[in-house]
Amino acid sequence: MKAPRITEKASMLAESNVYAFDVAANATSAEVRKAVLHIYKVSPVKVNMVKVLKKSVFIRGRKGWKPGGKKAYVYLKKGDKIEMA
Repeated sequence: MKAPRITEKASMLAESNVYAFDVAANATSAEVRKAVLHIYKVSPVKVNMVKVLKKSVFIRGRKGWKPGGKKAYVYLKKGDKIEMA
C-alpha cells in the first residue's frame, strides 16, 4: 500500500465506511487486506481493486503522460473507522 487517496470522492466515501488507497500496480486484494489489518488494526469486509489508466497531458507546450496505477477501495463494517491524519 502506497498511501491513502485524498480526493473529494474519497472523503465522501469515507463517510460511509469506504476508504480509498493508492496501491502498487501488482498488488492483490488479499495483500491490501493484510496491510490494512497490520497498519490500521481493522479488518476489512471487502476490498475492490480498480486500475487507473494513464492520461496524456500538455505541460508547458509539451506532450507528456500522467502515470496510471491502481487503487483499492476498502469497505469496513459499521463502527470501524480509519483515522486519516
